[in-house]
Amino acid sequence: MKAIHQTDTTATGLAKYKSALVLLRIPFSVYLMPIFWFALSTVSGYEVWRAVLVFIVLHLLVYPASNGYNSYHDRDEESIGGLKKPPKVTPELYQLVLLFDVLSVTIALLLSALFACMVAVYLLVSKAYSCKGIRLKKYPILSTIIVTVFQGAFTYMMVQVGAGFGLHDILQFPNLWFALVSTLFLCGSYPLTQIYQHHEDSRRGDKTLSLLLGVQGTFLFAALSLVIGTGLLLYLYFTSGQFINIIVFLLCTTPILYYFGNWMLRAHKNPKAVNYENTMRMNKTSSLCISLAFILIIIAELYIT
Repeated sequence: MKAIHQTDTTATGLAKYKSALVLLRIPFSVYLMPIFWFALSTVSGYEVWRAVLVFIVLHLLVYPASNGYNSYHDRDEESIGGLKKPPKVTPELYQLVLLFDVLSVTIALLLSALFACMVAVYLLVSKAYSCKGIRLKKYPILSTIIVTVFQGAFTYMMVQVGAGFGLHDILQFPNLWFALVSTLFLCGSYPLTQIYQHHEDSRRGDKTLSLLLGVQGTFLFAALSLVIGTGLLLYLYFTSGQFINIIVFLLCTTPILYYFGNWMLRAHKNPKAVNYENTMRMNKTSSLCISLAFILIIIAELYIT
């Protein structure tokens, strides 16, 4: 009987860790891939193994740890990014978050001390976003600035540091302008991830930027940010003679323009169009299309130019 009881306890414990692992939302990290590919598309001469390790650290450890910590404090009852029906939060989730934190910094040290420091800073800032004692999420303007800078320009430079480039190279123009583009892209996509969560955010007392702007205001803000970011990117490509990049980017991002415009019109006619499914479809479309554009640009740089 004792052996049976121990087996049941072990099974229950494994089930809790499995549930906690779901809340890390590892597949959701795909929506942050464009910054990784963008950062690599603007440089050359890096070693592939370093880039692969950077990808693993960010997308399999850092982002999931941030997602898990956010879920641990928010304890969402409604749909969240990547999960339509999130499971209940358990103490095992916090244990996994700490494990992923330690692993991400430790592996980052294999690349460089600076990269490890940047990873640690990113993890701390991401925790300040949802930590009850600080809860940056309650401040719409401040949280938007911090999230878009750290998930945008900071991550853009962090990828390049991990790939082996020094600060002297990274802090040069036009690389800093490209970093700004990444933040502008995040300004466009970040509020859209909040657009269907107004009820849940209001219940918790979090005044997100999307809640502040309203549904139509969120669409307009996103459109303006994406237009400015795209305009700056195309200008940088044009002035540096990278005409192929312009064509590739415009072709790959056409589906985003179509879906975004169509969704905005549907939402104007029917508020129910602003839901979890359409938001995730928008995120998936934009992430995959923009990632494809930068991957093709990387390939063109390697084999065509």
